[in-house]
Amino acid sequence: MIKNIFSQSRRRIYIGCLNVLPKKFAALKIIFGRTKRKMKITICSRKTICDLIKNDSLKSSAVISFCDPPDSRKRFRDENYCPVNLNGLCARVLYVCVYDLDIEALSDFGLTPDTYYTEAKEVAEFVKKAVSDGLEIVCQCEYGQSRSAGCAAAILQYYEKDGISVFANYKYYPNQLIYNKTYSALCEK
Repeated sequence: MIKNIFSQSRRRIYIGCLNVLPKKFAALKIIFGRTKRKMKITICSRKTICDLIKNDSLKSSAVISFCDPPDSRKRFRDENYCPVNLNGLCARVLYVCVYDLDIEALSDFGLTPDTYYTEAKEVAEFVKKAVSDGLEIVCQCEYGQSRSAGCAAAILQYYEKDGISVFANYKYYPNQLIYNKTYSALCEK
């Protein structure tokens, strides 16, 4: 008899908790600001940024454009390959010529983790200035999946502690070297 009463009262407590918990969690989301992102950051490909140029959508944007180094044209690209020309089409642009490599492939190109993506500090300064000026940040690379995603994840991690959202999105394959070096450079100053 006592067991039966106890289990019935326990059920009532569980039902009561289930009715209250979702409301409490919704309130916590609002308190910690997880419902809205404060900064606007876009990850895009060459094709997407060309569409944004046609629509004149980059006027208040600071663009970090990752492109292949000039010597890679012989290996990966045709002779006519060149970075997207964004001069005068956005508030600011920073071109970063860097291979899209994983750590295992660095030695094939005569690079080490220290000599790969030496522009990380320059990118960090560019981002901090853009954020302080209230500009939208656009990270662009050839396919909009690896270099730009790694950079955007580092920026989101530094400013909003939400870099995991890029890694968790299956349409991106963030370059971990770009991510780590950009995040470290952002944390330095």
